[in-house]
Amino acid sequence: MRPEILFSLFTPVTTLTGVGPRIAKLIEKVAGGRLLDLIWHLPTGLIDRRVIPSIAEAMDGQIVTLTVTVGSHSKPHNRRQPYRVTCFDESGEISLVFFHAHTDYLQKTLPEGEVRVISGKVEFFNNTAQMNHPDHIVPMAEAESIKPVEAVFPLTAGLTLRTVGKAVNGALDQVPDLPEWINGPYLKARGWEAWKPSLLTAHQPESLLDLEPQTIARSRLAYDELLANQLALALVRKSMRRKPGRVTRGDGRMQQLVRESLPWPLTGAQDRSLEEVAQDMAAPHRMLRLLQGDVGSGKTIVAMLAMLNAVEEGRQAVLMAPTEILARQHFQSLGPLAEAAGIRMEVLTGRDKGKPREALLADLESGEVDILVGTHAVFQETVTFKDLAFAVIDEQHRFGVHQRLALSAKATEAPPDLLVMTATPIPRTLTLTAYGDMEVSRLDEKPPGRAPVDTRALPLERLDQVADSIRRAVSDGARVYWVCPLVEESDLVDLAAAEERYAHLSGMFGDRVGLIHGRLKGPQKDAVMADFSEGKLDVLVATTVIEVGVDVPEATVMVIEHAERFGLAQLHQLRGRIGRGNRPGTCLLLYNNPMGETAKARIEIMRETEDGFVIAEKDLELRGAGEVLGTKQSGLPAFHLADLSVHADLLAAARDDAKLILDLEPELDGKRGPALRILLYLFERDAAVSYLRSG
Repeated sequence: MRPEILFSLFTPVTTLTGVGPRIAKLIEKVAGGRLLDLIWHLPTGLIDRRVIPSIAEAMDGQIVTLTVTVGSHSKPHNRRQPYRVTCFDESGEISLVFFHAHTDYLQKTLPEGEVRVISGKVEFFNNTAQMNHPDHIVPMAEAESIKPVEAVFPLTAGLTLRTVGKAVNGALDQVPDLPEWINGPYLKARGWEAWKPSLLTAHQPESLLDLEPQTIARSRLAYDELLANQLALALVRKSMRRKPGRVTRGDGRMQQLVRESLPWPLTGAQDRSLEEVAQDMAAPHRMLRLLQGDVGSGKTIVAMLAMLNAVEEGRQAVLMAPTEILARQHFQSLGPLAEAAGIRMEVLTGRDKGKPREALLADLESGEVDILVGTHAVFQETVTFKDLAFAVIDEQHRFGVHQRLALSAKATEAPPDLLVMTATPIPRTLTLTAYGDMEVSRLDEKPPGRAPVDTRALPLERLDQVADSIRRAVSDGARVYWVCPLVEESDLVDLAAAEERYAHLSGMFGDRVGLIHGRLKGPQKDAVMADFSEGKLDVLVATTVIEVGVDVPEATVMVIEHAERFGLAQLHQLRGRIGRGNRPGTCLLLYNNPMGETAKARIEIMRETEDGFVIAEKDLELRGAGEVLGTKQSGLPAFHLADLSVHADLLAAARDDAKLILDLEPELDGKRGPALRILLYLFERDAAVSYLRSG
């Protein structure tokens, strides 16, 4: 149950004065629908109203606060013209301008002959000072109500700063005093105040420096959020450890047969990761491990050998892929290894129907199928295993937590050991916040025989030269990916760009050019990919659907058009599609001038390094965690207050603290326990509380 002290923060914004259904909808769009969301909606700028000149001293474009006497009202003859109110002080006159004015309101607010305090931006028109729609108009007695420094919040169309500011202040009035959950000595060493004063300070910036994430108040709030995150993950991990698993110790005979069939030995990183997996599988609790490997680092081999460890015990394993193309590709690439090990491997996707599907499901249930490779189709109720002991999930971010649970339900005895793989190297700080419930193995070496990729950047004006060099490469037997520009939020525009490039290249290469994009149906995509794989096509024009996992060793050239529009991680993933065989690859990044600083930096980094882990850290520096985490598919937690590109030291401290807390009071029932429970509920990590025996 949520603690009573927090009830007020979880009430809807409509409980605030002046927030009706229409305003509430707009606030929800920009911040969220509860008071809690408003208190996390921190200012991103400020308006300084401390300049108090006379009218004659006011400068063009300046925000000022003036004390004036109201002169005459001049009402327009038609609605299209503005309503003007002339005001004056001893130094001169200023004209207040209102469009779509309500006459009654203005005559009431600005009665002729009375003194008013106004604040807003001064502009000069025909050498006359004017102020369009002043931000504030109050009688002298209420001059104090105009804040000298006013916070600026992120807004959306239809929402004014005054409305949001009022709503935020209304929410802050409801904030309770909460007990302290931070360790006393650490709080003192950092010079932090209590939670509520820190929150109020963060909402009342006095200067631009107060908006920086490293300020004392904002650092304190970021630490609270990171501590909630790390404590929740530590509780989940502890609960996983408590869940009984199965001891799996294969005898190694099948793994040995596969190793002998490989063209070269495993890398040190592969051996190390396999050893870590084997130790987890041999332990009595359930394994939950993340295998992070750069593009082409050999994750699939590690997964195959790990699955064989379970098969050697007479059990079954499953490998889940996010798309049909990838599932069938895994099935093809692992087929020879399954053959070498003398086991039966099958593939199941949504496309498999009728009698063959029924026969496959019957064999799976009877235990005749040792390893199943599949897509989301495996989650269907009709799919049952005889004895599922090990599961591999490829490209974790495409699968939700509930799907992990659905997979666990397929096991008859204990939940299967789980190996989660990602080819998107994640910076260490993000690994801690997103996968803190898992152990992590990293493949940071490339297998031998991988040729380096030569990466070059060229302006788009040289497109014809690029096309000519592609012609030469194709005549030498190369296969080419040509990736078309990414257009935000519109796969239709992406498609138009791809079709145009396809038409252009078809003029050069005839029917040796293929086109693949997100709107093609699965079987059509597979057919085009197969033609490219088999060499029936020389050039494949694509939108970013080829980004993850597609494997054509003969492809040695990658052209990325409008490279400045792509993120660093995405460019790296795309480049990873080439140089997978023993021939060197060439990646051409075509950019359009003028480029922004960030785009320039991204292209520079791509030219400097092929190391995905280095690139991931640079990506975090360039974009900030908000964006790296906020990518639609990432499945990573988004933070309101913490910025991991700035607060990495706080994350490390929060992780250590969470570990210490659970060592000292595993059920959060000691001195800090009650306050820490409130912290978990405050940051909506409620699920973690359910892992406590006394929770």
